Amino acid sequence: MTCRLYLNQELHIAISINLPSNHAHYLRSVMRLSAGDEIVLFNGSGGEYLCTVEQLTREDPSCRVDSFSDVDREMPSRVHIVQAACRSEKIETVLQKATELGAASFTIVRSERSSLKLDGAKLKKRLERWQNIIIEAAEQSGRTMIPKVSWANALKDTPTQGLNFILHPEPNASSWKEQNEAMFNSDDITLAIGPEGGWSDRDIETLNTSGFTCLTFGPRIMRTETAAPALLAAIQSRLDR
Repeated sequence: MTCRLYLNQELHIAISINLPSNHAHYLRSVMRLSAGDEIVLFNGSGGEYLCTVEQLTREDPSCRVDSFSDVDREMPSRVHIVQAACRSEKIETVLQKATELGAASFTIVRSERSSLKLDGAKLKKRLERWQNIIIEAAEQSGRTMIPKVSWANALKDTPTQGLNFILHPEPNASSWKEQNEAMFNSDDITLAIGPEGGWSDRDIETLNTSGFTCLTFGPRIMRTETAAPALLAAIQSRLDR
């Protein structure tokens, strides 16, 4: 399989691109590529570019852009994941797997039972790490767009887009079966997933006020890192081309 890499810059056919040192090291030392080998670059604006490695020297690594393919591997509906802040390794699992499954964006939000607190330089560093995890998952999975991850300190600041659901097993919640037709016809779907201890009553009230309704997904209770990938897989099976 041709190596795919994300490059955050404009790309055009028949130009030479200077490769970042980390990309050059990966191609040279990990993938064992050399001059004349083909790679694929994408910049998150849609489609991807077939390129030929010109050189992978430490001083001046470069490739030539040969052609553009207007391929689209994105889901026809944009699914936005609101993940309640929990242990970092669980968030990283959600970001990786949900990116592979087609999530359009991520918001990590503090809830009443959230165990993770971040601010200042620590938050900036963590967001950079999370974004890199997303980029690597997009490179591996063939995505042509890069989901963005953001942080919200309060549930009241949770963004809403399209149909907004809280995964929560309350007696009056709508079921997946009842809602999947509406999801099929919606351009945007927002799914809010609780922390390890689940959403509190206050959390549910806040999200309801913001326009979210409760949704159940089968008879079993999933772990926080399982819920978003499971829902995305189900939505993808209904929506994906």
